[in-house]
Amino acid sequence: MNRPAGKDVINATCPWSGKPVSAAALTRYRGHVVGFCSPGCRDRFEAATQLFDAQIRALADPAGRE
Repeated sequence: MNRPAGKDVINATCPWSGKPVSAAALTRYRGHVVGFCSPGCRDRFEAATQLFDAQIRALADPAGRE
């Protein structure tokens, strides 16, 4: 995956740990660059958001018609 640039990050601290953001641990979510303290926190966030987004889609369209 092509990772976003640090200049666009919207947060200074990791949402999971509260530690400072690392340029090596950025992701894009809903049009924003979100930073994390480590790739592990970033990957945890990406996995969680994929799961939540899939559940929301299923609830919004139980027949699977998207």
